[in-house]
Amino acid sequence: MAANQQPDEAREPVLSPVERVCELCFGLFMALTFVGAVSAATAGTEAGTEAGRTMFYTALGCNLAWGLADAVMYLVRTLTDRARRVAVAHAVRAEPDAVSGVLQLRQEMGSVMRTLVSDVELEAVRARLSALPDLPARARLHGADYLAAAGVFALVVLGTMPVALPFLLMETRPALLVSRVLTLVILFACGLALGRHAGGGGWRSGLAMTIVGVALTAAIIALGG
Repeated sequence: MAANQQPDEAREPVLSPVERVCELCFGLFMALTFVGAVSAATAGTEAGTEAGRTMFYTALGCNLAWGLADAVMYLVRTLTDRARRVAVAHAVRAEPDAVSGVLQLRQEMGSVMRTLVSDVELEAVRARLSALPDLPARARLHGADYLAAAGVFALVVLGTMPVALPFLLMETRPALLVSRVLTLVILFACGLALGRHAGGGGWRSGLAMTIVGVALTAAIIALGG
């Protein structure tokens, strides 16, 4: 293993399908709450076009801020997880007792995986770690990590557009209708994608996501979100 590589599996896609859908839904929910709040606050106080602009820029500003925060936290989470793996790899390689090394590896596994992997298999992993010529001294972020963070930011911001963009293009009353229809369609599509990814019923997942999304948005607004 080269010195600048991490002691983990081959790199996965920049963002998994679940991460992509969840980040898009997060942006959608954030935009929905702000559009709902601003719509209620500006009802009867501004001209239609001006109110529409207010809702669009408020929702966009909210999601720009939260998209940035979410992207930074993605990098923090990635670096922390990677640092833990590097620390475990060093500890296992430095452990002179094979049994203790296997125990350390087992402790890092989830409860389900512990029942599926035998000590013999873990010993093979420990032996490969011990045979590595070198390991990175500490975890680092790579270009693909920053690309993934940019993807997180873009997806959160993208979630603004279907909800808020109609208010920039038309009067408030028809914009509300278009925005709500688009929101329901996107929630259904997100649930469909998650259901198919999980190998279950896509249509039922789509309907469930739509119902959950509407209920969650109503709860967020009711709680002052």
